[in-house]
Amino acid sequence: IRRPPRSTQSRSSAASDVYKRQVIFTEPHAAEYFSKINNSSPPPRIIPWRDKLRLISENGIDFCMLLRFDESLKSMTPEQFTEKILEELQIKSLTIGDDFKFGKDRKGDYQFLKNWGESMSIEIDKTDTIKVNDQRVSSTRIREALISNNFKNANVMLDWHYSYSGKVVYGNQLGREIGVPTANIWIPKQKLPISGVYAVRCLVDHAKYLGIANMGIRPTVGGTRPVLETHIFDFEKDIYGRRITVQFIEKIREEIKFLSLIHISEPTRRYAISYAVFCL
Repeated sequence: IRRPPRSTQSRSSAASDVYKRQVIFTEPHAAEYFSKINNSSPPPRIIPWRDKLRLISENGIDFCMLLRFDESLKSMTPEQFTEKILEELQIKSLTIGDDFKFGKDRKGDYQFLKNWGESMSIEIDKTDTIKVNDQRVSSTRIREALISNNFKNANVMLDWHYSYSGKVVYGNQLGREIGVPTANIWIPKQKLPISGVYAVRCLVDHAKYLGIANMGIRPTVGGTRPVLETHIFDFEKDIYGRRITVQFIEKIREEIKFLSLIHISEPTRRYAISYAVFCL
């Protein structure tokens, strides 16, 4: 999800005086669907659905429509797609991405929709190509930037600071025993493009705090379920059940298994001191 170009926002804002705005997604993503067929690893999702819907709402979208990507949708011709889906929505205008393709064998494109729109008195438009460092912005480039710890480049392409938000849940409270209490957030089952230990910035009730976070399964304590554990510097408030946002600044290292909990506390304190200085 990237903030739409200003030209698109202006057109959308003008239309919102009369019509509602809706975004259409496929679920699962086409790449995930084909990865199961090909028995390959699906690309990680940049953000989970909750954060995606939040960003959609913040950008003035009224509704979100999910189309189930399955054999039926995959085999639809462009003509069937426009007749069975788009015409049923009674849309007045449609804006697509600059490289959008749809329908069986990806035969549907902007020109096809443009011709269809003219026959139906529907305005068809497409977004301008967005480039960063003379390269087209794409979800693939954003994933690569996140995986390679290039948050600066990823944030420019996203036009927002890469983050993860969720409700703080009760854990085993083992961090508190070694003087490193953490705010824990469960991670969805879909794979995300980040894992390991990070310098972070936490947003709690509109206030910002520095911290250190581990995104992973916690092998030292025999964990199996992914969780985001965040140690917030100079913070002692009870925030269980509260929703916080964790912004990722810099990757420190990969997740590793320590011999015991006590072996975690000292390097964590060192990282905390050094990255507190780094983040200032």
